[in-house]
Amino acid sequence: MKILVTGANGLVGSYVVQQLLEAGHEVYASSKNGDLSSFAAAGYHFRQMDFTDPYAVLEVFETVQPDVVVHSGAMSKPDDCERNQAEAYETNVAGTVQLLLNAADHKSFFIFLSTDFIFNGEEGMHKEEDPASPLSYYGRTKLEAEEAVQEYSYDWAIVRTVFVYGKPLHGRNCFLTMISDKLRKNALFRVVDDQERTPTYAEDLAEGIAAIIEKRATGIFNLCGDEVATPFQMALRVAEFIGITQHHLQPIHTKELNELAQRPLKSGLDISKARRILGYRPVSFEEGLRKTLNRGD
Repeated sequence: MKILVTGANGLVGSYVVQQLLEAGHEVYASSKNGDLSSFAAAGYHFRQMDFTDPYAVLEVFETVQPDVVVHSGAMSKPDDCERNQAEAYETNVAGTVQLLLNAADHKSFFIFLSTDFIFNGEEGMHKEEDPASPLSYYGRTKLEAEEAVQEYSYDWAIVRTVFVYGKPLHGRNCFLTMISDKLRKNALFRVVDDQERTPTYAEDLAEGIAAIIEKRATGIFNLCGDEVATPFQMALRVAEFIGITQHHLQPIHTKELNELAQRPLKSGLDISKARRILGYRPVSFEEGLRKTLNRGD
């Protein structure tokens, strides 16, 4: 099966590419920037593509003619989206629509990566059918892109996820590896302690997406971890794992950060549907932490 993956140089996209290659698919990894040489494997192809450029998208789709599109590329930093709203809309909404238009020409199965930030976080542990009410411009763009996907004429799936972590495949830090570096340098670092998340191990997320493809499962799915933790609690778990008891991690409240984009305080997702339909079984946070920080694993 020919599968086109956008945002393949990101944390999620790189794990998706790896998972799909291991499953024996013909994978066309794409990103705005250069080739991802670490995926030198049978079935791997790279296509440089800015998915906001209609000509670039048309050329790639005409060449590849994908059976499946996994759209994980996005402008995903909430404060950047708040600060640069035109760019955020162009990337997250218009870019998704551009991909959908081209996917329709090939009747591709379209899988869109979304976020818990489409919810306001007042209740937490949201189910797929819960009403959305984003607090930030980032959340609004992802919700509008979701609405475009739901109007797609052929098979589609929306995957909502939360606070993804994992050993970086391309040298970029995730939250846990960044905290590990701060701890080893004995650096002072303030970490928010009033935002509840259900952190997601990247390999679990990729396996869930692979299951959606294998089962041709359509609709909306929550794919994340099943343990609730704040970023500060996660940071403490990192310190414990690497054996550092004397550190300068400081818990703070969201209001003290003065961030441009408002964050939901309770944004965990309920994964009952994914368990039932996909057989989704995320690893424990402890196991995900071990896989992320054990360099020799």
